[in-house]
Amino acid sequence: MFSFLKPKPPAADTAKPDTQAPPAAEPRPGWAQRLKAGLAKTRDRLGGQLSGLFGVGRKIDAELFEELETILITADVGVDATQALLDTLQKKVRRENLTEASDLQAALKEALVDLLAPLQAPLDVTAHKPFILMLAGVNGAGKTTTIGKLAKLYQAQGLSVLLAAGDTFRAAAREQLQVWGERNNVTVVSQEKGDSAAVIYDAIQAAQARGIDVVLADTAGRLPTQLHLMEEIRKVKRVIEKAAPGAPHEVLLVLDANTGQNAVTQVKAFDDALGVTGLVLTKLDGTAKGGAIAAIAQARLSPARPIPVRYIGVGETVDDLRPFDAREFVEAVFTV
Repeated sequence: MFSFLKPKPPAADTAKPDTQAPPAAEPRPGWAQRLKAGLAKTRDRLGGQLSGLFGVGRKIDAELFEELETILITADVGVDATQALLDTLQKKVRRENLTEASDLQAALKEALVDLLAPLQAPLDVTAHKPFILMLAGVNGAGKTTTIGKLAKLYQAQGLSVLLAAGDTFRAAAREQLQVWGERNNVTVVSQEKGDSAAVIYDAIQAAQARGIDVVLADTAGRLPTQLHLMEEIRKVKRVIEKAAPGAPHEVLLVLDANTGQNAVTQVKAFDDALGVTGLVLTKLDGTAKGGAIAAIAQARLSPARPIPVRYIGVGETVDDLRPFDAREFVEAVFTV
């Protein structure tokens, strides 16, 4: 049996009114400050070491480039992205006759922005109604939490949202999504047992009937090496296409930033299986491996079709997921 789990109404407040005014809440830091705080570990690993490397008075030489190469690779930027950045800097040094190491810091920042810029592409969820997003990823990447945060983000844009509890394997996944549904006051379509594709199919039909703007479809976590599960998620996508021709309109792959270089492998595997159209990089606040986003950008996976990073997550609260901005990201990594 399918169930439409509507958010529970708030309980009536029978307590006597408090005549004492509550203390004023401290204003929450803005997104730029939260991004900087969330990238603190990456900044310590990358930006901090680079600040020391580019100290005043040091000259540009082969040893400096060797040290820079080590810093970038140990910050999970990746071998290919590191080489591309070094090539860019060396060309600039020759072209502009630079001699001071301090001149390279601004040049590196711009080279990183240029590398990451192709990944910056905001997602327009108003192009279809309902706009159907299918989320995929390995176990523990943060898909269900990401769905809750996206629901809040889209509601803030004045859009109606419906959640499809398509993770029918993980214990308590349905309940976790229901909690997010209650927080955001949105309906969750679920089934206690059964088929993920059937749950999502039913959710799409409900969204079409109700005039819902956005459907967020959860799926069970799986490893790329689990071939039978990768085939199953292909089936889920085929069912979505039958329910709404042209859908899913976005296949979002959720990546845990803690995986570092392994993220590149995950993107390739899921892209081969599903045709990934966007990435979400989560848990940046808990890792020093944020430099892996450069490796993702360099790989590009399909040179003619770079896969954009739609959103990044830098915290646990509902508004700590925002669209990716390349310059904003680089500034937060370099700014002490």
